[in-house]
Amino acid sequence: MATLEIIGAPLSNFVRVVRMACHEKCVDYTLTPARPHSPEVNAISPVGKIPVMRHGDFVLAESRAICAYIDQAFPGPSLLPKDPKAAALAEQWISLVCTTIDVALLRNYVRHYFFPGTPDGKPDRPAIEAGLPKCREAFAIMETELSRHAFLAGDSFTLADIFLLPIVHIMPAFPETAEMMKGSPAVSAWFATVSARPSAQATVPPPRM
Repeated sequence: MATLEIIGAPLSNFVRVVRMACHEKCVDYTLTPARPHSPEVNAISPVGKIPVMRHGDFVLAESRAICAYIDQAFPGPSLLPKDPKAAALAEQWISLVCTTIDVALLRNYVRHYFFPGTPDGKPDRPAIEAGLPKCREAFAIMETELSRHAFLAGDSFTLADIFLLPIVHIMPAFPETAEMMKGSPAVSAWFATVSARPSAQATVPPPRM
């Protein structure tokens, strides 16, 4: 049987998501580093986004779709609960992570540190400051939910936790969100628990240069 190939940059949070899914399912895979909009990515993704996947002659884009394929095409523990209501809650949180938490913490905050677009290349402080209210809202959402139970979608680890982990992983690296982490004991406890999983340990991204 062909080996699953994940294509994308190791630093990408969504690339880490699909890699963690593979490890949770004990699926062998190869990682082919590639940037967004590179020829190998454009050949699979209609919009040039990473990750993309190749499994024999089957290709697929979008991290949620890739995770669904990994979960359904291979044996091993399911990444979603079997109960329809519990599965729907996990899907709800996957959507909220992708559309709200990721946008607030990465696209509208971290991005202004790494890709500031300033003349001197220094972090864009006005843009960072403008993004902080949404960062606080995102932490409040996570803290409220994780104060209720051990994992994001309930008392069991699910794909929702996989989608959230790579985002929270880099929050201590930035001064404002490092303080938010310190003030969020439930988020910090969840992060310690999920970070200790073998799938998380095996997919820690390389340091940024």
